[in-house]
Amino acid sequence: MIIILDFGSQYTQLIARRVREANVFCELHPYHYSVEKIKAARPTGIILSGSPASVTDKKAPKPDPRIFNLGIPILGICYGLQVMVNRFGGKVEKAPRREYGPADIHVVHPDLLFHDLPSSLPVWMSHGDAARSLPKDFISLARSENAPYAAIANLGKRFFAVQFHPEVHHTPLGKQILNNFLFRICGEKGDWTMENFAQEEIKRIREKVGDEKVLLALSGGVDSSVAAALLHEAIGRRLVCVFVNNGLLRHGEEERVRKVFGKDQGYVTHIADARKRFLGKLKGVKDPERKRKIIGHEFIAVFEEAARKFKGIKFLGQGTLYPDVIESVSVKGPSAVIKSHHNVGGLPARMKMELVEPLRFLFKDEVRALGRTLHLPEEILLRQPFPGPGLAVRVLGDVTEEKLRMAREADRIIEEEIRAAGLYQNLWQAFAVFLPVNSVGVMGDERTYENAVAVRAVNSVDAMTADWARLPYDVLGKMSSRIINEVRGINRVVYDISSKPPATIEWE
Repeated sequence: MIIILDFGSQYTQLIARRVREANVFCELHPYHYSVEKIKAARPTGIILSGSPASVTDKKAPKPDPRIFNLGIPILGICYGLQVMVNRFGGKVEKAPRREYGPADIHVVHPDLLFHDLPSSLPVWMSHGDAARSLPKDFISLARSENAPYAAIANLGKRFFAVQFHPEVHHTPLGKQILNNFLFRICGEKGDWTMENFAQEEIKRIREKVGDEKVLLALSGGVDSSVAAALLHEAIGRRLVCVFVNNGLLRHGEEERVRKVFGKDQGYVTHIADARKRFLGKLKGVKDPERKRKIIGHEFIAVFEEAARKFKGIKFLGQGTLYPDVIESVSVKGPSAVIKSHHNVGGLPARMKMELVEPLRFLFKDEVRALGRTLHLPEEILLRQPFPGPGLAVRVLGDVTEEKLRMAREADRIIEEEIRAAGLYQNLWQAFAVFLPVNSVGVMGDERTYENAVAVRAVNSVDAMTADWARLPYDVLGKMSSRIINEVRGINRVVYDISSKPPATIEWE
């Protein structure tokens, strides 16, 4: 596999995506990831990401210098090039003219990294510093008008670096450059598949869990369902699934879970009715971060109680995904925490349980692919994502049963109309957001002063970025008409046309 060390670039996730698209497994870790852990993973190569930092700063993020003594290929991207130049005695300075955006590079050494590529190619630059002199034994592979060392290498040590970003769409031939590193330099075979991952993860789960039991929170969404199927494949009835009805769920969720993960399918699944408990804790709470933390705390408390009911529970399974980890705990080294996720960040010290997170290094589309290898029904795999805190973060402001009712009914109508229009599988998410806004309306020739909901529909690949969906007007019209006519208490519907970034997909 490939190890990616992240120095905080906004593009780091794209590096991981491109590597996996080449059927090569990779893991992304903070820039200070220990060399001992890297050695234990036995990677075929290392990629150093970009960064908003300057390598000339005293507190600039730097990797463990011993990574350069491992005898394996290393590719530096943007800031990664500057780290490499700085480490081996070259000179990095502020560029006379910063480069942000498209540029053309001219290849002067076509072997290996630029194999089978044209001598001139467009790339995407994003840097304020640049290498001004190369370390001993390094050569220039390519140059641009503003960067004499747009790509460099120490061929003897198999160290390569580029000043541009090959992982982004704006570098059209970037995928081939990365593939040259993976296959021609690192010797990867491109044979990693979800079947491989499933086999390896099942083996790892069995080794870690042994003869013990695993308690899993089963929500019925894609993530927890695939985690359940994988764990069930590994340990069978020693997997104990607990479905928590916290009162914050979509329409018909409990019935759906009973159907797919019931006794007839060989699962041990228990239903915990915690509706009053969660709503009691959320009463009067408006701040979204407080909501998330309260819900996370209550989930842990429910699991603690469940663990006491069942003997021999020593492990807690979770369907944590890569984007959850990245946004919550800043695995990206110096990058910022966006928002908390209730299933990220470990367990309280008082809980004598270890985490099992079989999906922790997967993106959503990869999770769906894994689910297909485990023969989960498409009804589950094609479901749109649903936030861990549920409708609590789709009801802006304080959460009440009445607001949840309106949000749930509006959400059901949106899904029905999206499915009827044949758009469900084309969208990443489409849902309703209850707004803490009253507006004047007219119903039956009488004045109303009631609530509003926003319709949110987006297109995305992995939730790291998203664009608002251009839904047909007639579909929006049907949604609006049905919501206003069928959901008591709603008299206005609006459509959210914000993209991520700068907005997030969920409103809270």
